[in-house]
Amino acid sequence: MGSEEQTDQSDVVQSAADVEESLIDEVVDDVLAVDETVGTVDLQSALDVANARADENWEKVLLAKADVENIRRRTQKDIEKARRFSVEKFAKDMLAVVDSLEMGLAAAENMSGDVASIKEGMELTYKQLLSSLANSGVVQVNPEGESFNPDLHQAISMVPSDEHANNTVMQVFQKGYTLNSRLMRPAMVIVSQSSAPADAKKIDEQA
Repeated sequence: MGSEEQTDQSDVVQSAADVEESLIDEVVDDVLAVDETVGTVDLQSALDVANARADENWEKVLLAKADVENIRRRTQKDIEKARRFSVEKFAKDMLAVVDSLEMGLAAAENMSGDVASIKEGMELTYKQLLSSLANSGVVQVNPEGESFNPDLHQAISMVPSDEHANNTVMQVFQKGYTLNSRLMRPAMVIVSQSSAPADAKKIDEQA
């Protein structure tokens, strides 16, 4: 009897252990299933968010590209406009000079005005022309009496002179011009050269 009761108790304990193990396995399976579902949901959400951000960034890229293209086109139009009408202000200044020249030519043809009046009109036109050029950044270089400057002047000859300091512009053969301080044409000049001393001349003649 004792051994049978011990066997029955062992069977009961084993059955209880099996049931407990089975319940534990079911709980573990349920927990794993929940974790897998949560993980899948989290990954899908992250993917959806990433796709939404990618679409948003792509739209921004397209908008930025369109803005750059519009800016390029506007800049190209502005450059073309500036190139075509860059001399507009200068041309308007020249119109007054042309009017003065036409009036001077008309007076000369009619011979109704004396030479002094015609000369005065031409001088006024000349000053008006220089003023118009200066307004556009074109400045005349007339260095007579100044020291020779190789950056602005071009010497066509050097003449000995006792009346001028050495390397002085004695005469301007052709005036020069600068545009906004940049040389357009050098002034063609004659430059003074100091005369050799009389003693040196005698030595040369004796030699």
